[in-house]
Amino acid sequence: MSIYLNKDSKVIVQGITGGEGTKHTALMLKSGTNVVGGVNARKAGTTVTHTAADGSSVELPVFGSVEEAMKETGADVSVAFVPPAFTKDACLEAIDAGIGLLVVITEGVPVQDTAEVWSYLQGSSNHGGTRMIGPNCPGIITPGEALAGITPATISGSGPVGLVSKSGTLTYQMMFELRDFGFSTAIGIGGDPIVGTTHIDALAAFEADPDTRAIVMIGEIGGDAEERAAAYIKDHVTKPVVGYVAGFTAPEGKTMGHAGAIVSGSSGTAQAKKEALEAVGVKVGKTPSETAQLMREILQGL
Repeated sequence: MSIYLNKDSKVIVQGITGGEGTKHTALMLKSGTNVVGGVNARKAGTTVTHTAADGSSVELPVFGSVEEAMKETGADVSVAFVPPAFTKDACLEAIDAGIGLLVVITEGVPVQDTAEVWSYLQGSSNHGGTRMIGPNCPGIITPGEALAGITPATISGSGPVGLVSKSGTLTYQMMFELRDFGFSTAIGIGGDPIVGTTHIDALAAFEADPDTRAIVMIGEIGGDAEERAAAYIKDHVTKPVVGYVAGFTAPEGKTMGHAGAIVSGSSGTAQAKKEALEAVGVKVGKTPSETAQLMREILQGL
């Protein structure tokens, strides 16, 4: 089992002919993902050549729109490698087409654009029930089955751990640290102030997934997403959760890396988030390695 993405997912790539789209389409195919085509309105009707996981050559059609791509291929997942200025339009197009899962990798999307897309997702216009992951994220991987995004597929195999993280690099590190146990699904939700899928969304999905036996949640300073997740865990999550909050050494009041990581007073600090999580029974490590060790101890006891 997994959440949001599995071996049966049919993936298209918005921006398949661009530099990033080309590179990561190749890597997704290599990981075994069923990539069935791409979208670029200016190159509709052409094809791009890639190598499938078994080493054979595959010709992927390029369509003029997400709607057309879905109609012709049955695609239910789109991964967007689109420049920031065009990301909003690409997202709205995918939502209007009714894509099941939209993974937005692009970094530097204006927050106002993301806010408009988020509002669109909440409205009646989202008739297809699209779930968006991102923007500014590494995407989602169900090891051994499918990858929608840029997470290296060789870090870890499948297993009982569910991972939700604001940070791409910390996603990779945690997958490496716990590679001897493996993951059901690892999802990088992105570090921007507004994202399509939250910690709480992922926690709910992992709680409902019978093959996810324990959950790692990685947050970072700024905002109150982790505090809200702690409240959700208290009321709704029965599986063991361990956490890590990036930014314990951040100077007070500074913006650190991700657009969402802005600390105001005592709220939003790593310490405040750690205390909120520990208050509901979540064990929180001071480092990623310590967090992995906490999870290892839990898994050995299951």
